Amino acid sequence: MASGAPLGVFDSGVGGLSILAQLRRELPHEDILYLGDTAHVPYGARPDEEIRALTDRAITALHRLGVKAVVNACNTSSAFSLDHLRSRFSIPIIGLVPAVKPAVQATRTGVVGVLATPGTLRGTLLADVIAQWADPAGVQVLKAVSTELVPLVEAGQAGSARTREVLREILRPVADAGADQLVLGCTHYPFLAGSIHAEFGDQFTLVDSGAAVARHTRNTLDRAGLLHDQPTPGQTTYLVTGDPDAARPVIATLTAPSSHNGDKSTRAAPPLRIEPITT
Repeated sequence: MASGAPLGVFDSGVGGLSILAQLRRELPHEDILYLGDTAHVPYGARPDEEIRALTDRAITALHRLGVKAVVNACNTSSAFSLDHLRSRFSIPIIGLVPAVKPAVQATRTGVVGVLATPGTLRGTLLADVIAQWADPAGVQVLKAVSTELVPLVEAGQAGSARTREVLREILRPVADAGADQLVLGCTHYPFLAGSIHAEFGDQFTLVDSGAAVARHTRNTLDRAGLLHDQPTPGQTTYLVTGDPDAARPVIATLTAPSSHNGDKSTRAAPPLRIEPITT
């Protein structure tokens, strides 16, 4: 596999854009194919085998397009599919693990919250990291789950009144129990940071795995001799299984600089390259 081949990034929808932002900081010269399975999002409430099948189809599509590695930027998919994917493909497959370890290391109250999808809660990854890091440290982990939050982010409603209402309902017990760290166990959830802060102030430090995944991806590519050494910035192409015109305004909003780093620059962004794909 050539180092100049693109890096693949997969998510059930637009949530993986939060991971893409971190990858862009860590790997600014890589060309990236981002595949969002917007025709089937959300994955969280789907049966386990269906999650694996949809993920397999998406990664197969990226593999056929010649990617040199894939970041499975979906917590629910990672919870059910990583072993299967790694047995199917020879290229590196990088998955997500809920960021329980740093939350446990940082908590001062001994209580940590995890905001997750139903699928992530059913999978083994979350239970494994709780058993590995929280239980030995005597840290209590409280789980909050909703089926509404991912569709709200997908609809461009991360800051809406309904989103804040859902967050109040599911996170109030976690806050009342004294949690000072909140693990964002879905790649859609970093886009809820503003709404969470609006409802709960500084109650929670928000913890996600994006930066760690980006560093791990760079290290993986480096060890395999796959880092792209071109001097120019890499290009991103967005592939969606649903309607590209419906996805465009949401992707534009979530990839704007102010969505990630507070940059209020008025410089014109390059036009988005969004194409339909069938998996």
